[in-house]
Amino acid sequence: MKKVGIRFKSAGKVYDFDSGAFVLNVGDYVIVETEQGMSFGSVVVPPEPYDDSSLEKPFKKVYRLATAKDFEEIEKNKERENIAYAFCLECIRDLKLEMNLFSVESTFDGIKLTFFFTADGRIDFRQLVKMLVRELGCRIEMRQVGIRNQTKMTGGLGRCGRRTCCSTFLEKFEPISIRMAKEQGLSLNPTKISGQCGRLMCCLTFENETYRLLKKDFPSPGKTVTTKHGQGKVIRLNPICSRLTVRLESGAEMEIRLDELSTKQEQEIQ
Repeated sequence: MKKVGIRFKSAGKVYDFDSGAFVLNVGDYVIVETEQGMSFGSVVVPPEPYDDSSLEKPFKKVYRLATAKDFEEIEKNKERENIAYAFCLECIRDLKLEMNLFSVESTFDGIKLTFFFTADGRIDFRQLVKMLVRELGCRIEMRQVGIRNQTKMTGGLGRCGRRTCCSTFLEKFEPISIRMAKEQGLSLNPTKISGQCGRLMCCLTFENETYRLLKKDFPSPGKTVTTKHGQGKVIRLNPICSRLTVRLESGAEMEIRLDELSTKQEQEIQ
């Protein structure tokens, strides 16, 4: 028996399915049966053997490979989502609801539409749902999410110039603290360490361990060190470039490489 990893959304969670008799490769599109009905997904983890005796319940099986007709259905669903989005916005304005609608998703079979929105508090959207059901003729789900989830779903460019991490490869959000910014020697100005969502940048989390490991070889700021230019006090660290800034006894500041510390000093650090 073999299992295969299927992803339904970009940077979304990977779910395991029984590949059955299908020969699947990464990048293949398949139709699988889920709790939400038939769903369209792509293979991101190639098939590998597994032991079903340790599972609480067996994996659902891949139903079939996707066909050209399935891709046509996906395009129809996108058009339906756009129509539903525009109509819902009109209803929100008419009902004067304080909510920010940002996405609509249809199930593959088209029997349900999910409307994603953000809001400062609880929203009474019962009347809105009635209007949507009457107009669209399908099951409606309203889902309120946080601002970080909105950024993950809509995507965008970070201050680094690349696509946001949450919308490209992060499957889930990890806790982030201001201490991580301090550990990495970043400015504590909120505008410089916050992402598009207004929260601390996700990269502070997955880069933090690298900084922590690299700084093990460095003397701590404020410590007196000996260099070939004389003694001085460490005032800044640049672990990524393996350099540190030292203020010499003369008052001059000098950036040196870590390996330029005296042999005695290196032994003290270790």
